[in-house]
Amino acid sequence: MTSYVTVECLIFLMFFCFASNPATCSINEVDLRALLLFKENIVDSRGVLDSWRYNGTANYCTWKGISCSSMHRRVVSIDLDSQGLVGSLSPHLGNLSFLRRINLQNNSFHGPIPQELGRLRRLEYLELSNNTFDGQIPRNLSQCRNLNFLNLIDNKLMGNVPFELSSLLKLEVLALAKNNISGTIPSFIGNFTFLRLLSLRDCGFHGQIPESLVRLRNLNFFSLAQNRFTGRIPSGLYNISTIHHFSVYSNQLQGNVPFDIGLTLPNLRFFSLASNNFSGFLPVSLSNASFLEYISLSENSFTGPMPKNIGRLPDLWGLNIWLANIQDDISFISSLTNCTKLRILDIYGNNFTGLLPQSIANLSTQLIRLSMGMNLIQGTIPSGIGNLIDLGYLNLESNLFSGPIPSSIGGLTKLQEIYLSANKFTDELPYSLGNLTLLNLLQVNRNNILGSIPPSLGNCSNLLVLDLSNNNFSGPIPEEIVSLSSISIHLDLSNNNLSGSIPFEIGSLSNLRKLDLSNNRLSGRVPRTISSCISLQQLNLDGNSFHGQIPQGLSSLTGLQELDLSRNKFSGLIPNFLGELSLEKLNISFNKLQGPVPIDGVFQNVSAVSLEENTELCGGISELKLPPCAPTNPKKKNSQIPLKIIVPVSVCGAIFIVIIAFSYIFIQRKTKSRDNLHATPFESQFPRLSYADLLTATDGFSEANMIGSGRFGSVYKGSIDNGNTTVAVKVLKLNVRGAHKSFTRECNVLRGLRHRNLLKILSISVSIDYQGNDFMALIYQFKANGSLDKWLHLDADGRHENMRYLTLMQRLNIAIDVASAVEYLHNGTDSAVVHGDLKPSNILLDDDMTAHVGDFGLAKVISNVSSGLATAESHSVAIKGTIGYIAPEYGMAGTVSIQGDVYSYGILLLELFTNIRPTSDVLISDHASLHNFVATKLELDRVMEIVDPLILQKEHHMINSSIRGCVASILGIGVACSRDLHQDRMVITDVVSQLGQIRMTVLAQGLRPHN
Repeated sequence: MTSYVTVECLIFLMFFCFASNPATCSINEVDLRALLLFKENIVDSRGVLDSWRYNGTANYCTWKGISCSSMHRRVVSIDLDSQGLVGSLSPHLGNLSFLRRINLQNNSFHGPIPQELGRLRRLEYLELSNNTFDGQIPRNLSQCRNLNFLNLIDNKLMGNVPFELSSLLKLEVLALAKNNISGTIPSFIGNFTFLRLLSLRDCGFHGQIPESLVRLRNLNFFSLAQNRFTGRIPSGLYNISTIHHFSVYSNQLQGNVPFDIGLTLPNLRFFSLASNNFSGFLPVSLSNASFLEYISLSENSFTGPMPKNIGRLPDLWGLNIWLANIQDDISFISSLTNCTKLRILDIYGNNFTGLLPQSIANLSTQLIRLSMGMNLIQGTIPSGIGNLIDLGYLNLESNLFSGPIPSSIGGLTKLQEIYLSANKFTDELPYSLGNLTLLNLLQVNRNNILGSIPPSLGNCSNLLVLDLSNNNFSGPIPEEIVSLSSISIHLDLSNNNLSGSIPFEIGSLSNLRKLDLSNNRLSGRVPRTISSCISLQQLNLDGNSFHGQIPQGLSSLTGLQELDLSRNKFSGLIPNFLGELSLEKLNISFNKLQGPVPIDGVFQNVSAVSLEENTELCGGISELKLPPCAPTNPKKKNSQIPLKIIVPVSVCGAIFIVIIAFSYIFIQRKTKSRDNLHATPFESQFPRLSYADLLTATDGFSEANMIGSGRFGSVYKGSIDNGNTTVAVKVLKLNVRGAHKSFTRECNVLRGLRHRNLLKILSISVSIDYQGNDFMALIYQFKANGSLDKWLHLDADGRHENMRYLTLMQRLNIAIDVASAVEYLHNGTDSAVVHGDLKPSNILLDDDMTAHVGDFGLAKVISNVSSGLATAESHSVAIKGTIGYIAPEYGMAGTVSIQGDVYSYGILLLELFTNIRPTSDVLISDHASLHNFVATKLELDRVMEIVDPLILQKEHHMINSSIRGCVASILGIGVACSRDLHQDRMVITDVVSQLGQIRMTVLAQGLRPHN
């Protein structure tokens, strides 16, 4: 940015200052010039450096982020972390010869780190982490002989670690993690004998770990994880008794773990050797490292037995040894009953045998994850498992368990996922499973469970996956199961003995992607409500006794990829719509179908279609080798009609055509002025509602029914379908410029979108009101809990409406819902869709507090998302959106982008967890942005100071260090999404993934949503 005076004027000003009154000149010309040149390379959109101005008298020692020595008034520290600064690092910083400390972490600096920093002989502290510096590590840093802290984590640095850095013998912290540094670890690092922290994770290093590192006798933190190291760990590293964090996971290391490691590393707290090639016995001495909190030895080739005294670790909270090839009796579990802080126990995929001991009931009640799948454990599950009241994840699949599933599992009300498949369970499924209202996944397939499916499962309103296949269930499919609209991933009831018809309520599964009812005894006709299952990608109904024609309702399933209707009793013609769907695989063999085979779509690929044993089929492509269809002879039919009938019919037909033509011309002229109003994308998809219909539905558009108002329209609550359906009616203000365009855009965008977190449009109305004016309205699903904005902020009276409160878990679920919707808009269809106006008032919440993104009046469909900035309508220069949520680049160019949505989402996420609007007076008075405000608190590790006070007030008893870490991670995602430069923002797919992982952690901590 331009300085108050140009750098060229400095010499004159300094001369004038010293000539007139040297005693008042408390600044140094070299330092001043270096600072102003540093500022010139920076884009400071938030005004952080506004104080950096020189007018002949100002003292740079008072500038923000600058500290000076008391004697010489020379710059000794630059501290500008988390200030949202963008730009390159000026080489003139090398002229600040008294500088001892530089902290620029968590900004957006790019380009190379200047070699000129090597001139800072007094420099002790260099913190440049979490930027985008590239190029190589400067060799000239070797001249900074006093440097004791060097942190370059999370940049884009490349090349090797320069040999010249071997002169930095005072280093206590060397952190290079998360860069693209390659090569091997230089052996000279072993000479840094003052080193306390060595972090080289995820750098791309290869080769062996140098033996010289064993000389680092003061190490506390040692991490070489996620590289490509081979060979063995130098044995001397196991003898550095000061180490408390030892992490080498995800490499290709091998060898044995020393038997006495618990004695030589007595201060060990975090120990991870996972995802390597270690072998041999597990060291019994681990129990002597009494401070151990976390052990991860997964994905190795260890042999048993498990140390029987592992329970002597009082602070142990995590034990991960999945897929470690351990062979032992499962009775070692009893020793863990003394680990009262245990939260994670994962021994999945080993060779544990024997009966599960009754002592499992005495494990820590803080246990949140219990994973014992893929072993050889047998016998029954002790009913005492119901004591593990905090359990959120239970995996016992692929063992030899038998007997009934204990009903006590139904008391574990925090369970989110249950895996019990591939065992030998018998008896009936416990009715108590219906108590697990937080359950997301239930898999009990491949067992010998009898009886009917308990209707109580209909209470599991958060269920996403239900797999009961390959059992001996009988009786009808419960209506309660297919009414669970939450099931969106997989419903599999195949290979049972279910009977009766498919319940009419199947239409509730509008978000379901895979439905498998194959190989049962189901019969009747497929209900027409199947047409509402619009998200289906795979439908298997084979091996039943369904009859009638192939249901027309399947034509609505435009996303269907696989369809199997084989081995039923379907009859009639093959409908042409099957060739219009996006099917990749179709099996309709072994039915009673007849007539011509279509030649479009999937029917063009003989390997994708199976038609066997439908003996009356004909035609199709030649590769199907079906007989030709018998031709029709219209002439023969006509010859049977007497001539005296043909002539009058022809005359009448001609007259009828003339009448139709004149009527068409008349109508076209009369409605020409409103052609655009009536041409909407929903002409053939939804029933039309008239002005009169909506007038009645909303009680005359009464003020009592108004639930919101915006620039382009007002929204009313209404009731249609004889009072059976509650809707939201958005009436367009056609006198407002842009309203018609907003209506058309919203119709065009929404017609091809189907996602559980998008507000569904049910119908439209393009009509005339009783005064003869044009009338346009959109009819949406009504969401009973209103907008997110009303849940977050005070109403006009300064109170939360109806004392509303969102729990931490509800906020996280809402954040994931919105992110999932945005991810679908950007990546879920052939063309990316930019929403353009993401904000809390456009997020609506239903009865279950599921979030739905609405108001697509500013949305754009773009065709190219492969570049960093995909744009559309680049000729437009108007800023569209809402102040505070608009991406900075929208103000510099008339473009829209998916990255702009990510920015808006980031601001929304920060607002969701802080309850601070981006236009808050608090932020404005401090000349800050919500992004910078949160980023600063994160950097200072003061995150709980900015969390919505209601969370702390209502859930203070549940907030622990892990939850605080999760909140910090969530806010970190919000900060990463709302960075100023579009190319620096997170990808929305990564946002969905990381928030999902955080949700599992939060659930594991025992937090749950409250309605």
